Amino acid sequence: MIGVQENKLIYEVIVIGAGHAGCEAALAAARMGAKTLLITMNLFSVAQMSCNPAIGGLAKGHLVKEIDALGGEMGVVADDSAIQFRMLNRSKGPAVWSPRSQNDRLEYSRLMRSALEGQQNLSLRMHAVKGLLIKYHQICGVVTDIDTHIRARTVIIAAGTFLNGLIHVGLRHFPGGRSGDLAESGLSQQLRQLGFVIGRLKTGTPPRIDGRAVDFAVMSEQPGDEIPVPFSHRHPSILRQQKSCYLTRTNAKTHELLRSGLSRSPLYQGIIKGIGPRYCPSIEDKINRFADKESHQIFLEPEGCTSQEYYLNGFATSLPEDIQVAAVRTIPGLERAHLTRLGYAIEYDYFPPSQLKANLESKRISGLFFAGQVNGTSGYEEAAAQGFMAGVNAVLSLRGQDPFILSRRESYIGVLIDDLVTKEVNEPYRMFTSLAENRLHLRQDNADLRLMSHGHRLGLIDTETHADLERRRQAIAEAIDYLQTWRPALEDLNAILAAVGAAPAPHTDTAAKMVKRPEIKLRDLARLSDHPLFKEESSVFWRLVATQVEIEIKYEGFLQRQKMYIDKMATLEEQRIPETLDYDEVCSLSAESRDKLKRIRPQTLGQASRILGVSPSDIAVIMVWLQRERKLKKVPRETSQSGAEDATGE
Repeated sequence: MIGVQENKLIYEVIVIGAGHAGCEAALAAARMGAKTLLITMNLFSVAQMSCNPAIGGLAKGHLVKEIDALGGEMGVVADDSAIQFRMLNRSKGPAVWSPRSQNDRLEYSRLMRSALEGQQNLSLRMHAVKGLLIKYHQICGVVTDIDTHIRARTVIIAAGTFLNGLIHVGLRHFPGGRSGDLAESGLSQQLRQLGFVIGRLKTGTPPRIDGRAVDFAVMSEQPGDEIPVPFSHRHPSILRQQKSCYLTRTNAKTHELLRSGLSRSPLYQGIIKGIGPRYCPSIEDKINRFADKESHQIFLEPEGCTSQEYYLNGFATSLPEDIQVAAVRTIPGLERAHLTRLGYAIEYDYFPPSQLKANLESKRISGLFFAGQVNGTSGYEEAAAQGFMAGVNAVLSLRGQDPFILSRRESYIGVLIDDLVTKEVNEPYRMFTSLAENRLHLRQDNADLRLMSHGHRLGLIDTETHADLERRRQAIAEAIDYLQTWRPALEDLNAILAAVGAAPAPHTDTAAKMVKRPEIKLRDLARLSDHPLFKEESSVFWRLVATQVEIEIKYEGFLQRQKMYIDKMATLEEQRIPETLDYDEVCSLSAESRDKLKRIRPQTLGQASRILGVSPSDIAVIMVWLQRERKLKKVPRETSQSGAEDATGE
């Protein structure tokens, strides 16, 4: 073909897109030894925070901690670029404590690009990718915007919102992957021709304002935590001056102005066809869905350490410019606000992830993986988790090894991916703690204890770090054993109880039983002990051990019941369904169940049980069929191929 140029280099992995998914995918693949190429339309927009300048939050912080425990990069860069740290939900139980950081937007991008450029086996290239090279249903490489063919054995599509992206501000709309960046159309067109199902989703972002015109005195200051909790195991502590966020609220005048612009709203005039997130509605959607509310919270989040720009969290909108400006200026403290960037909505193509295997590889094209918003998710953290897993699994597929699949019972990443490939995604998917059945076990504080051994096995966690983890695991067990036998002196015990305003104890008891009392902290008792471990009270090692010991003791009964549930569910998860199973031969399945099972093709009975429309009776029918076929020796007995030991290390 005239104009075709052949790049002589042949890569093992090509990653399309350098957002949060693409960066983690490329780093994971390269760190596992694969020759990797990361292609992006703009090298100046690597790991761009297209929406709010923050990492983590409710459930999302759990994902970041898990990525870090496995050997990913997001937690490291988040710590190094943070300008504020907060642990959310401190007033609730430890299962829902969630770390969150405000970040310097430019610094985050700079540090992530530095990590990419410093990584052995990884090359970067600035191009748009307009097509894929495919032969006999096997990926062979990509075609760039200048018709260069670049060969690869695997390809990961992590294109974010760039595929047929369409930006809306009022009744005006124009192509774009995000504000200031071009959209890409060729990939979607080719994949549709190949038989892929494609849908449209919508997301939005608020305006930004110049902080020099803000009256912070009338707002509520939101400072960071006095003792920050880092995301990464590579950072024992954080010593950095933090910047505050500020809280203000909309009012009746704000809502009146917003309603006056609905006749020019692309959302309310039917111009936007894509489905948006229910949990993060635009401000114009809020005032209609929650018409009884007199006001809505607006958080001013700093965009950077030296920048004067602020992000208006809670004010996502696609209304016309004049309405945006007027409405913002009705909010207390923003009467003289100058908008540096307008809010907008964006529609984009996504590929319903039921078309993927549990390792994020396409069922239709071998060697082609999908990660991030192209799978229908929202959020930097969800994207990064998928990118990491896609990068790892691309390399494992090249080596002919079993895929790395985390289960729901051992990680939030497992919950995320299982939901994506099992449940039908027709709106932007966001991780919540409520989506995890075993959230008391899947805490953010024990992510390394649950998952770091996997990272070490994959070659992404060094031996010294893993050995330190094992020493900590042993210290936790020793400390719990000691506390279950040690009995503090009654006089000392009552002195502690008096200090916290509790009634005195009539007799002494084991330290473990005393720690179960909500008013008693392990650190209070540790000062009475001569155990060597407790003499290191000020060390980072002690703090990490003490956190686990206290939670394990205080929540012992709950954790034991949850472990029994996990063990029970493991029976279903371990029973694999052959990929070749012909559901038309399985009698007594409902029509809806048969259709969805044929389309999604679950890999285990546990996964099949979570498909909407597949009933418990359908699962029972499949179990009986599998047992019968095994007796006839038609179906081999198989177990899950996660390659994973029990998440607790037991």
